[in-house]
Amino acid sequence: MKKSASFALAAALLAGTNFAQAAIPVYGFVVKNTYPHDPQAFTQGLFIKDGQLFESTGQKGQSSLRRVDLKTGKVLQKKELADEYFGEGSTPVGNTIVNLTWQSNVGFIFDAKTFTLKGRFNYKGEGWGLASDAKNVYMSDGSAEIRILDPKTLEERRRIRVTAEGKPIVQLNELEMVDGELYANVWGTDVIARIDPASGNVVGWIDLTGLLPPAQRGTGNVDAVLNGIAYDDKHHKLYVTGKLWPKLFEIELVQIRR
Repeated sequence: MKKSASFALAAALLAGTNFAQAAIPVYGFVVKNTYPHDPQAFTQGLFIKDGQLFESTGQKGQSSLRRVDLKTGKVLQKKELADEYFGEGSTPVGNTIVNLTWQSNVGFIFDAKTFTLKGRFNYKGEGWGLASDAKNVYMSDGSAEIRILDPKTLEERRRIRVTAEGKPIVQLNELEMVDGELYANVWGTDVIARIDPASGNVVGWIDLTGLLPPAQRGTGNVDAVLNGIAYDDKHHKLYVTGKLWPKLFEIELVQIRR
């Protein structure tokens, strides 16, 4: 179940089943800046467009698309989804923002400036995370597969299977394109996978253990896990947060294992 953290997966990754394979580099982090984050935001998607921070949130009756002031965490603009929808990942596509839902098999297309609904599209299975580049939209569904969508029609073109040392990596959640690599939160863990979008191979692990320990998250909710990756490609800044976290972090990666 997506709504409960996968502690068995976390243990497997961090104990070495896939995560500590010597052939795959491991990266730690240095915190460069810390910013406020809405502790009521069940973060599903996070990205930067035109220098501004956007976020999509989940939970039925609480799902929304937001434009957020990075430095203060204040919500500057908000579009609420109908109560029947459990909002999921989001990504910019041209002058629009695409937003998934979890189990409703429908995604929404909003105007990036006004948040006006411009259209919708359908897909089979669950919707989890989204990312995009100049050619493709990338969609996760909780499995080891990433769907490649046409940015104009949002129809599925093909899929890539994500593996580390030949083993499938499941529970891939929020996605972000970072300098040609696809970053993916591994649901229920403090781990981000760095994925080659052409082959699906994991080319690096990011271990964010200790970034915000559970005791400092301000809630006992088991779903208050790491989730949300945003990259400012103009200034080369990487931001991460979590569901229901009171903080958002700018981090710099440091390789700790080759």
